[in-house]
Amino acid sequence: MTIRLSTGCRNAMLGDTTHKGIKGALDSGFMNVYTGTQPASADTGATGTLLGTVTVNNDGVTGITWTAAASGVLAKNGSELWQFGGLAAGVAGWFRFYPAGGSPGSTSTTEVRVDGLIGTAGADANMSNTNVALSAVSTVDSASITMPAS
Repeated sequence: MTIRLSTGCRNAMLGDTTHKGIKGALDSGFMNVYTGTQPASADTGATGTLLGTVTVNNDGVTGITWTAAASGVLAKNGSELWQFGGLAAGVAGWFRFYPAGGSPGSTSTTEVRVDGLIGTAGADANMSNTNVALSAVSTVDSASITMPAS
């Protein structure tokens, strides 16, 4: 697993009172799913083809939320159905979480972002099928952000 935090995300964790940590910054935000390999830094612009933007029930507007952190893990809210409609056909390879109103495709050292790998099992986010079809609805089954103890 390869979680990458943007500079803005790391700053938020270290005392940015506006966002109140990663959960505060990302609650009601969105997740973009892309093809290919994730960028070396969450500060850089997105790479690959945008396959879709995850919202609650694929409604296109309702941002996703997280559970309260436990044992150093922030997890997908299990009561929400995280879905997206395929904007293009391709194989999901990585994702970017970002706050509502964010600019996930551009380069930024101030925006809170979390990038990670997406797969069918054992990844930072998992889907039962990473093959995305144009206009078809895909579901993100699980996602988590783990902060190491040291």
